[in-house]
Amino acid sequence: MKLAVIIPAAGNSTRFGHGDKLSQDLGGRRLLLRAVEAFVKRDETTSLIVAAPPEDVSGFKDRFGPQLSFHGATIIEGGRTERWESVRNALAVIPEDTTHVAVHDAARPLVTQELLTRILDAARVHPAVIPGVAISSTLKRLGDETVKATMDAGIADAILGAPDTDTGVPLARTVLETVPREGVVAIQTPQVFEKALLERAYAQSDLVGATDDAMLVEKLGEPVVVVEGDPCNIKVTTQLDLDLVRRLV
Repeated sequence: MKLAVIIPAAGNSTRFGHGDKLSQDLGGRRLLLRAVEAFVKRDETTSLIVAAPPEDVSGFKDRFGPQLSFHGATIIEGGRTERWESVRNALAVIPEDTTHVAVHDAARPLVTQELLTRILDAARVHPAVIPGVAISSTLKRLGDETVKATMDAGIADAILGAPDTDTGVPLARTVLETVPREGVVAIQTPQVFEKALLERAYAQSDLVGATDDAMLVEKLGEPVVVVEGDPCNIKVTTQLDLDLVRRLV
């Protein structure tokens, strides 16, 4: 196996708040570098490509260039609006002799060698492999109908939606149905694919709205195999996520 690793790192981190999420310190190493270093330790890894924010490639290289260069990683310009654009840009520059491609969220710094072994072992047999974890919470699908919430606007979160433009009172969305948990898992990264399969997936005409790479493979009608993920393989999206990850380091 000759594995090219793609790290999309071009997101704007709007939900994180102030500061550069990927530069946050985790036990003496920055968050992004922890995500990258997990793959540096693998014999299968033959190339590393990190997709930087297109509006700040120079600044990104100033912050991370020396460390990423030390690990043999290449920094490229990422996508401007959606994650898939960054992956597509990276696919265009991976070495020709690559057999498999791993795509890993830059904001998942706690991926373990045990998880990587589980995924890569499966990827030697199956063309598309992704990690997933069971969901313990009850799932509700929200409808379009809204009612005025009996709370201050400051308490409302993203689920409630924007406040009413006339009154400023948040509009609470109502439940449409309960979604059965059976057969439902929360998907993580890294996701690993045979190179030719992922290239076919990205050659499709309509990529808009794809939230992960497996979704594009599914659109081809190709099977995607799920292996057991790791509950500690957290994606840092909010400050609370960062606090939790720091406790786990």
